Amino acid sequence: MGQGEALDGGRTAAAPHPSPGYPCEYGHAHPSPQGQGPGVEAHPPLCEKKRDEAEFAKSSQAIDQLRAQAQAGDIVLAYLDEAGFAQVHPNRSAWTPRGEQHRIEAPRGQRLNVMAALLSSGQVVHAHYWETSTAETFLGFVDHLRGQVSKPLVIVLDNASIHRAKAIQPALALLEQQGVKFEFLSPYSPELNRIETMWRLMKHRWMEVKRRTKEELERAVEQVFEHFGSQFKMDF
Repeated sequence: MGQGEALDGGRTAAAPHPSPGYPCEYGHAHPSPQGQGPGVEAHPPLCEKKRDEAEFAKSSQAIDQLRAQAQAGDIVLAYLDEAGFAQVHPNRSAWTPRGEQHRIEAPRGQRLNVMAALLSSGQVVHAHYWETSTAETFLGFVDHLRGQVSKPLVIVLDNASIHRAKAIQPALALLEQQGVKFEFLSPYSPELNRIETMWRLMKHRWMEVKRRTKEELERAVEQVFEHFGSQFKMDF
């Protein structure tokens, strides 16, 4: 990767106190014990079933062009998204004999919301909060993010309602005049937003599956950002 795409290491920066994103889920087959075959049926990504492939191809081409500009040092490319972390950490798999239904407890405690931007420079700018996200939350985070870079900033993001709210359109237009561009992805295209990979790793590899207090959950999330690029690495 060129300098503009050094996404596997670098610094993290916490934003001041700022809609969790919920991308399509991908199915996986897991081998079951005693060689009994897969315990869960694999299925194609749900996003691929719903999206417009022509629009997806357009977004993919646009991202490739932006990555080239970032590698050339002309822009800073930011992959922005939101995620929620429950006090009872999700367990994606469990063994259940065929023909029997697996039951789990539904309560998961409160959700810690995290908004973050993975930059082409290697930096991760982030903020976590327990309150519900709003368009104003998103706007405040973007304004903070703009202050972290000295080059033109291009933000890759999905079409969540808080990103498209009418109330913040004048402010977003002003940010564009100040050198911030918003690259909205085609619907159902989470794989084009690189920060989705970070969310999956955080939830299903980097963070231990356990029940946490609110304080413990905040510390666990912050630990990932503090050690991103050293203890916690991503490959593309």
